[in-house]
Amino acid sequence: MNLRLLLAAGAATALAAGAAIAFSLPSSGATAAPKGIHEIKHVIVILQENRSFDSYFGTYPGADGIPNGTCVPDPLNGGCIKPYVDHANSNAGGPHTNPNSVADVDSGKMNGFVGQAELKCKGKTPCKTDVMGYHVASDIPNYWAYAKHFVLDDHFFESDDSWSLPAHLYMVSAWSADCSDPQNPMTCVSTTMPKNRTKAHPRPFGWTDLTWLMHTYHVSWGYYLDHGAQPPGGGPGSAKGVGVPAIWNPLPGFTDVKQDKQESNIKNLSAFMTEASKGTLPQVSWIVPDPADSEHPPALISTGQAYVTRIINAVMSGPDWKSSAIFLAWDDWGGFYDNVVPPTVDALGYGMRVPAMVISPYARRGHIDHGTLSSDSWLRFIEDDFMASARLNPKTDGRPDPRPDVREALAGDISRDFNFNQKPLPPLILNPCPATTLTPKPAAGCTSNINLDFSSWGDS
Repeated sequence: MNLRLLLAAGAATALAAGAAIAFSLPSSGATAAPKGIHEIKHVIVILQENRSFDSYFGTYPGADGIPNGTCVPDPLNGGCIKPYVDHANSNAGGPHTNPNSVADVDSGKMNGFVGQAELKCKGKTPCKTDVMGYHVASDIPNYWAYAKHFVLDDHFFESDDSWSLPAHLYMVSAWSADCSDPQNPMTCVSTTMPKNRTKAHPRPFGWTDLTWLMHTYHVSWGYYLDHGAQPPGGGPGSAKGVGVPAIWNPLPGFTDVKQDKQESNIKNLSAFMTEASKGTLPQVSWIVPDPADSEHPPALISTGQAYVTRIINAVMSGPDWKSSAIFLAWDDWGGFYDNVVPPTVDALGYGMRVPAMVISPYARRGHIDHGTLSSDSWLRFIEDDFMASARLNPKTDGRPDPRPDVREALAGDISRDFNFNQKPLPPLILNPCPATTLTPKPAAGCTSNINLDFSSWGDS
């Protein structure tokens, strides 16, 4: 994602919304729910920040990792840079909006990463980048343990070819757009750089998100915010990385969430932890971090891994583990090198490959799924499991908008990562702060001790 855009959030001009829209019961999609999928009664999505697949799993045995002989051109210093092991707990990464993605891919050559990262140096040498660095099992042992015991998806791509705000919009709605009149969904137009919600314009997202279908089908949900929400445009605590920025918290900006009176489902993460312990999780949970826990450079990897581990431990220790599926991924590539050319499904995607895992008692133990997936696949799974395979389809969902396609219908089927006939896998309770080769050594408890003032993060 691009955190400088937080500081420019006041530029958003979309109008606030909330008018009622004609309703009809959505019809089911053409595909039937996979057999056994209803064993899953709780879907939990954990979305972290800004890592490419190769930067975390490029040397994972059996995965489509870093090819031998890779060396990416270094336009400013000359020559090229080979991938190298990077044990740094805090990384810099590179720029990661749509133009940077296009340049990184470079018509399929996958060789623009260093040059894009060097833009910050403005032509001055020496210029150092870390986008060719990658982490190994000893740096992130918990993430590799989840991959080993459950499922690693090694062809999971960003749904959009851009940064965090559209990635989070896709996660809940399968589209990213700007709406000239949010009260009228038909005024929405596709974009990789959507306007963010602001104090003046709190609901700029006029198209239909998944909560519309969930409300219709009486599917319970929660969107959980690590240390609460930052107000649009930042505010107290934002310079210290406390609270979830608006760009990672889009649901309050959707007109249908207001229309359906579901804003109370957007909660503090502490509510999720309580629900997990009591066995009262909703059917669908989305969990997003605050900057300190996000792994977004320069936030500490150890702090992010500890945060994710504590969430997963809470689910595994609670009564709902036996019927849960946890989908863990990172929202965009953060400018880091990846070797796989993203497939094209439409004008907005896919974007770069990111790490992703499926963690569940019914996950295929130790499986690597090489099939093409995205966050659209999560929506498809949720729809298949809880909503009779209904889709966010303007022809059938009862709330028309002009989205160019039905992304869930194009998405890979993540249900293939499950074996509903197997003996359920036991919990894998891990130390949130394990021994690691990250440097400098993480503080006790893997707490954060780094400057998270957005203005210092250096995104472009």
